[in-house]
Amino acid sequence: MAVQDVLTLVQNLTQQITTLAWALFLLTWSIGWTIRGSPIPISRLKRAGNSLIEDSVWAAFWLAVGSTVFTLITYLVSVITK
Repeated sequence: MAVQDVLTLVQNLTQQITTLAWALFLLTWSIGWTIRGSPIPISRLKRAGNSLIEDSVWAAFWLAVGSTVFTLITYLVSVITK
């Protein structure tokens, strides 16, 4: 397996994982805001909405960190293989 094949594999895998993670983040965030803003008088359900929002904020942070690490690894591999 050539180095260029490995680089392409890492880039494609990184892109697919990041896209899936962002989609999951946006889904969780929107569900959390929908539950939190709903006119349902059940406080336990509203706390669940707040919890989803907080979890999605942490997910966004770790997505940013993980994406940065994967981008750095991909860049370093591409520099080394040139």
